[in-house]
Amino acid sequence: MRIGLTGGIATGKSTVSRLLAAKGVRIVDADVIARDVMNPGQPLLAAVARRFGPEFLLPEGGLDRRRMAEHIFGRPEEREALNAIVHPAIRAEIRRQVEAHEAADPQGIVAADIPLLYESGLEGLYEKVVVVYVPRELQLTRLILRDKLAPEQAESRLHSQLDIEEKKRRADFVIDNSGTPEDTERQVDRLLESLRR
Repeated sequence: MRIGLTGGIATGKSTVSRLLAAKGVRIVDADVIARDVMNPGQPLLAAVARRFGPEFLLPEGGLDRRRMAEHIFGRPEEREALNAIVHPAIRAEIRRQVEAHEAADPQGIVAADIPLLYESGLEGLYEKVVVVYVPRELQLTRLILRDKLAPEQAESRLHSQLDIEEKKRRADFVIDNSGTPEDTERQVDRLLESLRR
């Protein structure tokens, strides 16, 4: 079974992903894939440098992610230009990895951890979608603390994603990560029981 795992920025999706992996779910991580396709020497990185300029590369040749993030937040046309370069390759690699896991273990569960699942229109590729949720105010507080952002910077990042309440509404399953770690783990156990039934 293939599931899509998503949530909003700073909702704790990585925590849930680690819990799922520890319980035998095979994880395909879109963020890891996105980093790998932008490693020095990769053709996609060269395409990004051609479009945005060499100032977006670090001295050792990798992508300056922080600078790129600052550049595209609040500039939808620039974000779309970046996405047009990198998303097709990321999607193809996600699909390749999911299919490889399914072939290796046809009865197992594969979770594709994709932060922008709904924004990218990928939800139809998965049998069920799981959303990791916290209320927006808690999401904003966690983001400010985690990334050491000013409140207006954090707000801007939240605005660049589909609202967490809308993601919650569209989900097949919701993991509410606003309580204790033990509470989150109990919800993950219930999710797996349900999926395995």
